[in-house]
Amino acid sequence: METLLSVAFDNLASFDGPKVKKGLRQVEGLLAQICLSAHAAAANKNSNTPSPTSPKHPQQQQQQSPEGSQQPPRSKQSKFLLSDLSDDAAFREFFKLQDGFQWNIATRLIQTLDRLLAKSDDGSMDVLMMSALDSLQGVLLLHPPSRLLFSREQSMNLLLDLLEPVNCPAIQSATLLVLVVALLETPLNTRTFENLDGLLTVSSIFKSRSTARDVKFKTMEFLYFYLMPETPSVLVDGDAAAAAGGLLQGRPSSRLGKAAAAAAAASSSSSSSKRNDGERPGSAEGKPGEGGTLNQQTKQEMLRQHLPNVDELVKDLQQYAPFGGAVA
Repeated sequence: METLLSVAFDNLASFDGPKVKKGLRQVEGLLAQICLSAHAAAANKNSNTPSPTSPKHPQQQQQQSPEGSQQPPRSKQSKFLLSDLSDDAAFREFFKLQDGFQWNIATRLIQTLDRLLAKSDDGSMDVLMMSALDSLQGVLLLHPPSRLLFSREQSMNLLLDLLEPVNCPAIQSATLLVLVVALLETPLNTRTFENLDGLLTVSSIFKSRSTARDVKFKTMEFLYFYLMPETPSVLVDGDAAAAAGGLLQGRPSSRLGKAAAAAAAASSSSSSSKRNDGERPGSAEGKPGEGGTLNQQTKQEMLRQHLPNVDELVKDLQQYAPFGGAVA
């Protein structure tokens, strides 16, 4: 796997468009193999765990079915948990390599996007940027500790630059998807996003009449996601953060893991001092609570500074609960 990553990284670092394209395809191929392993692992797990309500024999199934009808076959599972891959040797090796700076795919994709954006004056790099964004979204889902890269202002600024109207709608939509994954269960990144006026950027896109319809739809989805309750994740939650970088290894030996532990230590220290002073985590004063989280009311007030119809968004969330959560 190191050999494949080495060749892919060399291609990604090239200033030649075809070589960059080849490197992106190599990364996509590796991520595809990991995802296929996940589906296979989930299928094996389901096949080895028969349902207690399912009949043991086909004849029993026919007897239980209505006359003249047949039960439709079960659809294959399209979703799986990351834990389903814990027994897969290839994934363990992949995760171990991603914990280190040398083989971290997200780092190389961020660097590639930065170079492509600087050269994309005439739109000639749009297809490559789309491919890089898709792969970045995938690797952030497969390796959650890599999301901490977006706690850095430079990396978060790159996403905000990609959201600018000078880029094509397809790039804006793909960037919004990456932004959601980058903020997912990582409040530290959300605070970086807010500090860099990310809410202003997204709100401006949403309010602009020149914004494409698909981009507006993706922007609304992002705003719904942003207004959902925040929970401290393993990446920024005390002792668990120390193990985040060393998942499946048993210890935080990587630079990313140490960065996660350092961020968590600072966040936990801040949260502890607030609790000792009698402050409630995520209080209405707008100060981060446990794990660096903010409560929903505070985030609503922050968004209301840029968007007038926040109450309507909150009402929709309360009524439809698109993400299965509750909104205060």
